[in-house]
Amino acid sequence: EFLSEEGQEKFWNFVEKDDCLYSDFAGSNYSSYHGMLKVACQSLSPLQQNLLKFSLSLRSYSATVQAFQQIAADEPPPKGCTLFFAVHGEKTCEFESLGKLLQTASERPKPFLFKGDHRYPASNPESPIVILYAEIGTEEFYRFHKLLVLKAEAGEITYILRHYIANPSKEKVYLSGYGVELAIKSTEYKAKDDTQVKDENDPIDEVQGFLFGKLRQLYPDLMEELKELRKHLVESTNEMAPLKVWQLQGNLYEQPVVAARSSGNLTRSSNALLSTFFQYFKGTLGLQPGDSALFINGLLIDLDTQDIFSLIDVLRNEARVMEGLHSLGIEGLSLHNVLKLNIQPSDSDYAVDIRSPAISVRWINNLEVDSRYNSWPYSVQELLRPTFPGVIRQIRKNFHNFVLIVDPTHETTAELLNVAEMFFSNHIPLRIGLVFVVNDSEDVDGLQDPGVALLRVYNYVAQEMDNNYAFQTVMSIYNKVKTGDQLKVEHVVSVLEKQYPYVEVNSILGIDSAYDQNRKAARAYYEQTGVGPLPVVLFNGMPFQKDQLDPDDLETVTMHKILETTSIFQRAVYLVDVVEYIMNQPNVVPRINSRILTSDREYLDLTAMTFLHSPSNIPPAPPPFFSADDSFVRPVTFWIVGDFDKPSGRQLLYDAIKHQKSSNNVRISMINNPSEDPNSKNTLVAKAIWAALQTQTSNNAKNFITKMAKEETAKALEAGADILEFAVGVKAFESPKVDFILSHAIYCRDVLKLKKGQRAVISNGRIIGPLEDGEMFNQDDFHLLENIILKTSGQKIKSQIHVLLYLSNIFYSLKLFLLLFSAVKLRPKEGETYFDVVAIVDPVTRDAQRLAPLLLVCIQCSNVFYDNFKKFSPDLFYRYVLEPEISFTADNNFASGPIAKFLDMPQSPLFTLNLNTPESWMVESVRTPYDLDNIYLEEVDNVVAAEYELEYLLLEGHCYDITTGQPPRGLQFTLGTSTNPVIVDTIVMANLGYFQLKANPGAWTLRLRKGRSEDIYRIYSHDGTDSPPEANEVIVVLNNFKSKIIKVKASIKTGFALKKDCLTSSGGRTVEGLMLPSYKLTLEDKDDVLNIFSVASGHLYERFLRIMMLSVLKHTKTPLKFWFLKNYLSPTFKEFIPYMAEKYNFQYELVQYKWPRWLHQQTEKQRIIWGYKILFLDVLFPLAVDKILFVDADQIVRTDLKELRDFNLDGAPYGYTPFCDSRREMDGYRFWKSGYWASHLAGRKYHISALYVVDLKKFRKIAAGDRLRGQYQGLSQDPNSLSNLDQDLPNNMIHQVPIKSLPQEWLWCETWCDDSSKKRAKTIDLCNNPMTKEPKLQAAMRIVPEWQDYDQEIKQLQNQAAHVEL
Repeated sequence: EFLSEEGQEKFWNFVEKDDCLYSDFAGSNYSSYHGMLKVACQSLSPLQQNLLKFSLSLRSYSATVQAFQQIAADEPPPKGCTLFFAVHGEKTCEFESLGKLLQTASERPKPFLFKGDHRYPASNPESPIVILYAEIGTEEFYRFHKLLVLKAEAGEITYILRHYIANPSKEKVYLSGYGVELAIKSTEYKAKDDTQVKDENDPIDEVQGFLFGKLRQLYPDLMEELKELRKHLVESTNEMAPLKVWQLQGNLYEQPVVAARSSGNLTRSSNALLSTFFQYFKGTLGLQPGDSALFINGLLIDLDTQDIFSLIDVLRNEARVMEGLHSLGIEGLSLHNVLKLNIQPSDSDYAVDIRSPAISVRWINNLEVDSRYNSWPYSVQELLRPTFPGVIRQIRKNFHNFVLIVDPTHETTAELLNVAEMFFSNHIPLRIGLVFVVNDSEDVDGLQDPGVALLRVYNYVAQEMDNNYAFQTVMSIYNKVKTGDQLKVEHVVSVLEKQYPYVEVNSILGIDSAYDQNRKAARAYYEQTGVGPLPVVLFNGMPFQKDQLDPDDLETVTMHKILETTSIFQRAVYLVDVVEYIMNQPNVVPRINSRILTSDREYLDLTAMTFLHSPSNIPPAPPPFFSADDSFVRPVTFWIVGDFDKPSGRQLLYDAIKHQKSSNNVRISMINNPSEDPNSKNTLVAKAIWAALQTQTSNNAKNFITKMAKEETAKALEAGADILEFAVGVKAFESPKVDFILSHAIYCRDVLKLKKGQRAVISNGRIIGPLEDGEMFNQDDFHLLENIILKTSGQKIKSQIHVLLYLSNIFYSLKLFLLLFSAVKLRPKEGETYFDVVAIVDPVTRDAQRLAPLLLVCIQCSNVFYDNFKKFSPDLFYRYVLEPEISFTADNNFASGPIAKFLDMPQSPLFTLNLNTPESWMVESVRTPYDLDNIYLEEVDNVVAAEYELEYLLLEGHCYDITTGQPPRGLQFTLGTSTNPVIVDTIVMANLGYFQLKANPGAWTLRLRKGRSEDIYRIYSHDGTDSPPEANEVIVVLNNFKSKIIKVKASIKTGFALKKDCLTSSGGRTVEGLMLPSYKLTLEDKDDVLNIFSVASGHLYERFLRIMMLSVLKHTKTPLKFWFLKNYLSPTFKEFIPYMAEKYNFQYELVQYKWPRWLHQQTEKQRIIWGYKILFLDVLFPLAVDKILFVDADQIVRTDLKELRDFNLDGAPYGYTPFCDSRREMDGYRFWKSGYWASHLAGRKYHISALYVVDLKKFRKIAAGDRLRGQYQGLSQDPNSLSNLDQDLPNNMIHQVPIKSLPQEWLWCETWCDDSSKKRAKTIDLCNNPMTKEPKLQAAMRIVPEWQDYDQEIKQLQNQAAHVEL
């Protein structure tokens, strides 16, 4: 799979060369691995070989193979087959049956092919598709592979290979690319369980060189002594004490800091060096002290969003480019100078030349000539005169030119002209010009067409009076037009007759009118500039965006432009001709082409150097180039693609050559894309061009091809003219072979993705096209294209190439270097390509711990010596799991895999373990007896070991309604396969239209959920998916560990109308959003199931949770279903809960949701859990769940909760219990009684989040989740806000999302409620007491008499479950 991304040719070469290795697969893992590497590396450079080893170590392509496995399972495979063929939906594992399936294949639809499919190069795309599901490397695969290759090369089939392992190993694969943190936990409130767990036995358990695991095996009678020795060694060598500054300095100074051995002056200059670094980092990179940054070849790698899997893609892409440049002779520092050039498309606006003849642009005023501006100063020095900010200088110079290009009959024209009149009458220093674009047919006159009528009246008045008076006449005409109406001929006639009663209307508007002179010129100017659909407004030649043409916005934008350009003119104050200066700026071009200027640009991947490589037997045909003088470096290359035996193709080539003759920066090549199968008769011009390129000098060939591109020459050739008249190599022309044209045609089809005869222009790898039939692409477009290339990349690369010509013999030997408090430089191997990596870190941060292994791997994967690179940062209890290559055991088998190890840890702190995984991973803890939320090493005799599992990969997306541009709030999606259409479902958030779905490697189909979503909406388009945009089904393939984010646009079906937040069906039914679920939970309809949600983390809270569940079960008669947040549950709890469910007859389900990357992240585990209690209630549960009760883990329930479920919320989405006020001694701790909360609540009560009921139907209906997340996003940026996130947020939002106050007896808490009210309590909550800070376990036994009985009952069940497992 790694090789296939380098090129399908390398993939198939490996598959076929690997044939000789399958017999060796029975050997050791070590020999198989290195045997395959030897074959694979034959086509890879040393740099790529290291990246391949790194990818294998990362298991980057395990997900790819697993995706094919899921696709195969969805077929499904025929029984008893180790491999099988699929032919248009029919399957067999017998090669003899393949012929019959092929004969009937045309009767069945072709299967969908994925982007990652492996198509055999010689396959005929028109032939039936045969998909082979097999395991590469097996004897059976190679036998059938060879047979399929014969059929593919004979043109009988299209051969597709997909991985399939009939009997996959059940052994799990250990992954890397994640971080593990042991965070020191606050012990203010003790939350540690007193239940003892059995220690894990680590076979090694090394402490300060002593292998205690081995010692325990050798001396079992000395267990206690060994335990004491181990504890002494740990405590004596690793006390938890703050690191002194001098210790840190000493630690750093011990390192080899400067490769040039100039460290003698380091101490003296370190302060100045630090100051210089800080100023540079802050001023240039925007980094504050403590921030980190990583640069690879000058590219900034965002450490917060980039995971190692996307980083390896960056490394591979950079490697391709570097080796391509290296092969051109660009090496060392020069190579990296070229790589670091900023060649991104610039955002500068392009302008068109407005110095057209007066007949095109009719200027209604001229600031430099008109008498109405006589009082204004004439000198450009006035630009420098101080004025108040925002004041527009009135100077008699045409600094600001405002041109309206309009169709007089367009409904918006009157409004735009009103804006122009406002500028004119208010003496705004604007020169205003008009271009009327009207029907230019000579058969149409002013008595038929109102646009032509208005133009002729304008010309008449301008000729009789002046342009200013003509403009006023035009405004009088539009004043006759009622709002919303269009201009008519009678409007023009009425004003003309009123203002000029003595003039015969027919003489001005009729067919013989003398006032038609600029009609064609104006339209020609408009078409030539290519400024796009009318109306168009130009400011100094620059078109305004369409959204700026609203009359109110246009006025504001124009005034801002005047102020903006004034500052530019101040820097060029000594101007002679202002307009000439403006129009001679580099951004002024003769024509604006939106196809060229679009920011959505497509490029050819030229790094593989496979130009015109064809998957057929036709030899590759590299394109010849010609230019005026080959001794110059020409930074702009145009490939002209078209059928040169057709007029449209010849015209494109002719315009390119004409432009090239006027430019010293351009070279041209041609790729012929024939409209029909080429033969010697229909390729006369193409053959003549090719013959000239083969036989003539560059200059002669150019002149000849210019002749060939002319229509008269082509017609002469078709008529039988002798080719000798045009002086070309006769033998080359008369050859009957058209192989070169065939090779061009295949390249156009397979690489450029063009249809037969389509035209395109490839400029320095960028594809402009395919051009539409009749679409103009002329010399001005080539001029604009050259201008953009030179500005973004051409001139910069050209200057570097010139430098290379002078410095080609100089040796450079830089560097991977690491900037810390000083620069560490490591030398690369000479003569090879290398990565230039710069890391800026504070050594005492978590980023330093994360970067250290990453940099070490980079050093080993790339060309850098790393002997002197050492770990220097103090231990911050963070490990990043990463290895540069697969490791093996002593007996040559694969090692179990990379793990995070924390050795010599301090014993006294209380730790909690956190995982830092890629954004798309959903992981769970699957094996450990320990409480990972409360790790106290003093009480552990051996080691704490934990195993996590990657459970799901996330599919994320954003969805928008194409009509409103807003997220379709409440729209519901499902994800499934062809055999199981609905596996998971979700709802679209109003926040950014975000949605996420849990999946695994494979091909998935995204659908609108049946019911209201499918009835009202349809999927209009999608981006980032694996199916074509026009496909009915949205197919998404998850085949790697990187994030998959798609964009979906939805549209409302006909018969439905959207009004604000309401959706009205054609039947007249109105609902808010889409919040009427199409079905309810099945069990709820039949058995009235009560849904209870809770969260817990750590063994103590899981113990509380089990007791809470038991208390609910003891008092509630209604069938129960418990919902638990899976993210933080321990393996112990997940293993026990099935036994408890069977014993007490309840249902349960584990739910999870990945915290979205765009939502402000919490770093403390407790605050993350609080967030899950409130932020994701609308998306955590299946959409069929209508109502849910949240009960805190540390509560005891003493009543039937059905009463709470059925409690009337009076239209509120949720109900909470207010805090008690009855225990007076706690008044000083009631923060909600004063300050911000007292004023914000305005007499309302502050509610506790330990127990609440949520009407999910109403909650989703009013978008409460979206509102809560929006408020959280704003408040959480302040670290001092939302200190109690789960209850501060709903109380803060009480005015937007109302809370129904539950009766006080629903929650009794000793901290806030007096003793007399306890007897009425329906639930008892073990709140923390800020006064006594009593441990929670002790409080439970004291406050709740039945708690210990529940606890003993659960422990008995746990013992029974343990015996069952044994």
